[in-house]
Amino acid sequence: MSERPRLTVLSGPSGVGKSTVVAHMRKEHPEVWLSVSATTRKPRPGEQHGVHYFFVTDEEMDKLIANGELLEWAEFAGNRYGTPRAAVQEHLEAGVPVLLEIDLQGARQVRASMADAQLVFLAPPSWEELVRRLTGRGTEAPEVIERRLGAAKVELAAEPEFDVTLVNTSVEDVAGELLALMDVV
Repeated sequence: MSERPRLTVLSGPSGVGKSTVVAHMRKEHPEVWLSVSATTRKPRPGEQHGVHYFFVTDEEMDKLIANGELLEWAEFAGNRYGTPRAAVQEHLEAGVPVLLEIDLQGARQVRASMADAQLVFLAPPSWEELVRRLTGRGTEAPEVIERRLGAAKVELAAEPEFDVTLVNTSVEDVAGELLALMDVV
């Protein structure tokens, strides 16, 4: 029996392409378990409860936090997001590689509660490219985009806190590098 896998945390600024990289990686290696976050945000078109997120009420989120059932949680763009602790621990104990795709606040909380977690920072090729991606989505109001750009500057400054930085120049390349870091390939 091989040693228990480490929890791998993928973080980086909004719009850097975390979800795209993770989707590509999981298409090639579905054995990697992606933790499903709970969120108070309303579903976007096509998002399914239990698949993309667990969509919860503010009251349900309050209970999860109060009962210590979240490995990490954060408020972002007016909504709260959190990672259910039990499911992460169950998968790691079963020898399944676990990936969390979370924001900077969450990554810091995971570092504090699981010191052996591997923190990976996904960086954009340039600030201009990040701005283009954030404004090109077309799903958010201008004030939300402004908030995301402000948050992105803060998130980029936190890069030195991470164990490894991957620059998202190619989704395929970054997905391969991430799998190698997780000892999946």
